[in-house]
Amino acid sequence: MKADHPQSPPPWRPVVQFESVGVRYGTGPEVLRDLTFSIAPRSFQFLTGPSGAGKSTLIRLILLAVRPSRGLISLFGEDVAGLSGEALTRLRRRMGIVFQDFRLLGHLTTFENVALPLRVQGREEASYRGEVAELLRWVGLGDRMHALPAVLSGGEKQRAAIARAVIARPELLLADEPTGNVDPSLARRLLRLFVELNRLGTSVLLATHDLALMDQVDARRLVLGDGRLHIDE
Repeated sequence: MKADHPQSPPPWRPVVQFESVGVRYGTGPEVLRDLTFSIAPRSFQFLTGPSGAGKSTLIRLILLAVRPSRGLISLFGEDVAGLSGEALTRLRRRMGIVFQDFRLLGHLTTFENVALPLRVQGREEASYRGEVAELLRWVGLGDRMHALPAVLSGGEKQRAAIARAVIARPELLLADEPTGNVDPSLARRLLRLFVELNRLGTSVLLATHDLALMDQVDARRLVLGDGRLHIDE
């Protein structure tokens, strides 16, 4: 009788994989070219570079809001080329996004804004009420859950936007200059939230040009310049 041999664990698949990706608008030159990199599960990295370097475009490529002119993009092990609209929607739901300008809906309370991704999924409020309240307490907004965005400070709006981005427990969190409109003290506090989310298992890609902020965390840096990307481990 053969002895059983323990099976080796399956190799991990990148959350994001770019291979020789290029982007151009219309017939103009490529604004990003030869992008080759991957994002590992449960990893944390910064995306940096000067203003206009293409950080937002790169994030939109990952979100599938912009299509590459050439090259291969895989998300969660799936080549996105040729996927149906339904399949692309399914992949997008595995990601969360935080914008610099918050993008909260003004007629909804903090609680309602944060709960919106769960409502879109068709869940009943009774099934997530406690979950949303707990997350709002975790980001320091437990006493602001019934407030409208108009009466929130900039820092409170950004924390609400972060909570909305992670309420559905995404595998990948993309943050596009999330600390650009707050003071340095609050920026460090927000960074700690992202680090804690990563510790809990979410891959994080945080776009910023703030070198002092990046120095707070020992993390890989994806650096854009002149349309190309290099990686600072």
